[in-house]
Amino acid sequence: MNSPQEHSSEFEHAIARAFATGGVLQQADPHFLSRELQTEFAQAVGQAITQRSQLVVEAGTGTGKTFAYLVPVLLSGRKTLISTATKGLQDQLFWRDLPHVRKALQLPLKTALLKGRNNYLCLHRIHVAQHEQHTLTPYEQRDLTRVILWAQGTRTGDLAEMSGLGERSGVIPLVTSNRENCLGSDCQYYRQCHLMLARREAMGADVIVVNHHLFFADLAVRESGVAELLPTVDVVVFDEAHQLNETGLQFLGVTWSTSQMLDFSRDMLAAGLMYARGLQNWAQLRDECEQAVRELKLTCRKLPMNARMAWEKTVPQQIDAQEWELALAKASACLLQVKQALEKVTETSPDLARLYERAQSLQQRLDNFNHPKAAQMVRWIEAGASLRLIESPLDIAQAMQERCFQGAQSWIFTSATLGADEQLSWFTRQVGIEHADIRRFNSPFDYAQQAALFVPRSFPKPNEAEHLEAVAGLAAQLVAKLGGRSFVLTTTLRALRIIGEALKQQFETQGLDIQVLVQGTRPKRELLELFRNTAASSVLVGSQSFWEGIDVAGEDLQLVMIDKLPFPPPNDPLIQARCERVESEGGSAFAEISIPEAAVALKQGAGRLIRRETDQGLLVVCDPRLVTMGYGRRLLAALPPMRRLGSVDEALAYAENLAAGKQGGE
Repeated sequence: MNSPQEHSSEFEHAIARAFATGGVLQQADPHFLSRELQTEFAQAVGQAITQRSQLVVEAGTGTGKTFAYLVPVLLSGRKTLISTATKGLQDQLFWRDLPHVRKALQLPLKTALLKGRNNYLCLHRIHVAQHEQHTLTPYEQRDLTRVILWAQGTRTGDLAEMSGLGERSGVIPLVTSNRENCLGSDCQYYRQCHLMLARREAMGADVIVVNHHLFFADLAVRESGVAELLPTVDVVVFDEAHQLNETGLQFLGVTWSTSQMLDFSRDMLAAGLMYARGLQNWAQLRDECEQAVRELKLTCRKLPMNARMAWEKTVPQQIDAQEWELALAKASACLLQVKQALEKVTETSPDLARLYERAQSLQQRLDNFNHPKAAQMVRWIEAGASLRLIESPLDIAQAMQERCFQGAQSWIFTSATLGADEQLSWFTRQVGIEHADIRRFNSPFDYAQQAALFVPRSFPKPNEAEHLEAVAGLAAQLVAKLGGRSFVLTTTLRALRIIGEALKQQFETQGLDIQVLVQGTRPKRELLELFRNTAASSVLVGSQSFWEGIDVAGEDLQLVMIDKLPFPPPNDPLIQARCERVESEGGSAFAEISIPEAAVALKQGAGRLIRRETDQGLLVVCDPRLVTMGYGRRLLAALPPMRRLGSVDEALAYAENLAAGKQGGE
């Protein structure tokens, strides 16, 4: 029998052989190139698996991080949970990367894909929806018919299999369940339930692929599969780990929203009429819920849209406190009345029993906001299409330490951007990682040859009125040289609208046939696909959701412009609370919060430019503070080592050379 040391050495050799020239990865794909950094990354993962320790890896674009963790994970044979940021990346990992590596290594491992319940067709709810078709719009009826036809042949029930069903289709919440309305084992379709089948497959698999939202949703309520899985796995891998804290906070606090109440009232009316018609005035109860929602939203009419407004001891000053208290009390009383009505008919059907529990939960969460917030929590209000009341911890550190890091497991965290210092403290502090092997692998790309950076010194400052006009003017000049092939990334939605409109006007005035695609005018996926199809004559203006997770390679994208340094908004309640905590501990909030946050975001935005070894491009940051302020050195250090351009003329010449296909913009 091999000793642990012999086994470890054999494991290391197996990893090295897989990545070597002529190894199994290259045999499976002749285009695969053996890279020292990727092999070193994989060996670090292997070591963490062997030692059951924590590993944090920042790996620049082009390092090949997916293969770097998949190869040692599969070779180890240990049960592994892999979580990534989005459902799209999850599908890519499960359907493309994982099968490729498994086939190359010739390992008969069982894999499983597990998503949140609202991604799976609910057999009970589609049955209910069919009976309520008369209440749907013609578009919803059309989508429902398509779902019904697809449902007859699907094995997994995963709605991602359906082509042409929009992500925002009003039918999706009608044919899927959520934690509030799922009937669980009381459901007549429980044995055939697609979600339960997916969970059973996951329990028996060697490698399970989830996403961060599902991981934290389950960690918070311990009811959707991951919490049950977690103690059984030996290795946990978080890809795109820089999004962990932001995602985790969505589930670790208390949230109440008007959309939750409206969804509940709609389900109550449908189930009441189906199972208890005439026993209560269901339509009147629904109308009262909707009226309570309207009055609550009316009190917040002066709040800025989609902004987080701090709510400490008193509500934001734009809200009349007396009106607010009355509206909050009315919403609570309405839920109490509905709960009492449902209590009388709970034995009529499992649906009504579940609705009673939902009413109770909604009332308890709403009443939470009638009391002072808990210590070490932050409370705020968001007003948009839905009004949201939120109470959240400052970060996920305590939750991770208490609920995750207690067992003898290997924890691997990786992303292209995890911090601005060698210890990656921006990431490790907020996730509660105290004893980990920290590694940083720079991108293998030759940025000095492939890209240039231009920061205009003689330029309006971001707080000056003419700044956005100047950004649009410079963008118009550079985009015109390239004919398109450009991203303009903004830090605010206001800048997005102003720059997008200014570019359209300038191109129209100049008679240039350049299409300006602006975030919000179409769904993100559709907008990106349109850009890829028309890149040679298009510029895309995008805000936060286009700063990361976007991969446009080759000549399709040769210019990325950023309107200003992406410092976190100082009036954000979470940022304020974190800054206050740092200051109370004797630290500098600007140095420990603002600069690292800006460095990570800046690196993400700049990372859209060079995606392959042959890419060429120009990065423009329209914020002179990057080169005139002392802290600019820290932010510049976060960027790859690109050639620096000193004037607008140099930048225009560089763009012209890119358009002509000259190497390195020379």
